[in-house]
Amino acid sequence: MMPTAARFAVLLAVSMPVFAHHGWSEYDSAKPLNLTGTIREAGYEHPHGHIRLQTADKRWLVVLAPPTRMTNRGLPASSLQKGAHASVMGYPNRNKAEEMRAERITINGKTIELR
Repeated sequence: MMPTAARFAVLLAVSMPVFAHHGWSEYDSAKPLNLTGTIREAGYEHPHGHIRLQTADKRWLVVLAPPTRMTNRGLPASSLQKGAHASVMGYPNRNKAEEMRAERITINGKTIELR
């Protein structure tokens, strides 16, 4: 049987990469955004995909889900084409005025839940 301190150390070591990776506290869930625009750039890479969405007044960096999740939920990389029209619902970054984290995206008439 492993001593309590050792078990705690193992648990902490395993959980640290998760906390280091997800800085979701950077985003303000009290201020939901609904944006519609044109995709100017798209990335389908780990740890999270992204799009650059041009709205009427601003170009946004929209942080998406990991590629595996997007694929499993019906949003393949081929859907995120430059020039495509998209709507996203999500939350603004507290420190970067041009960035948001998307909860869902609607593209080609299909809505995909990302979180």
